[in-house]
Amino acid sequence: MASQLSRQAGLAALVLTATLAGCANYIKRDEFDATVAELRAADQQLASQIQALSDKHDALVTQLAGRTRLDTAAYFGFDDATLDERAKPLLDDFANVIRSSHSQALITVEGFTDPAGPASYNKRLGQARADAVRNYLVNTAGLPAEQVRAVSYGEDENRQVRPDAYGDAGQDNRRVGLIVDYAGPRTAGQAT
Repeated sequence: MASQLSRQAGLAALVLTATLAGCANYIKRDEFDATVAELRAADQQLASQIQALSDKHDALVTQLAGRTRLDTAAYFGFDDATLDERAKPLLDDFANVIRSSHSQALITVEGFTDPAGPASYNKRLGQARADAVRNYLVNTAGLPAEQVRAVSYGEDENRQVRPDAYGDAGQDNRRVGLIVDYAGPRTAGQAT
């Protein structure tokens, strides 16, 4: 009987130790709420800053599911992936906002094409356009390479601005958009 009580006491002590150890890793509700509020404030501030860019450079900003999207960041000529000089001031301003206020932001550059040509070619052309903007943001504008990704949607029908339009009419389809997938916490020392 003594050995059974000893085993039960040992088991109870083990369960209590495991429970207390597990509780030590829990986040307090007020700390969780404060962190969530900080991230929401950072997202809101980024949206405001990007909206200011939009107003200055005639770009469209949309928000959906915690992501901020900046459309019309860059347009491209037919069958071309050369970054137009007119896009560079917007890209510079965008990079300045990210560097100064949201240094941990994760950005996705999305490349698109019009539907002229084979889909596989357009997928590669869209990637070349996205890479051109990504390379500019990283190599010229100074964003960290690990925080800027590039993807291609090519001529995906559900992503065309002007369905089935190409040539002069398809200019809006030959573009790159910038997505802020994660704004991150506000950079220390930034104004609120």
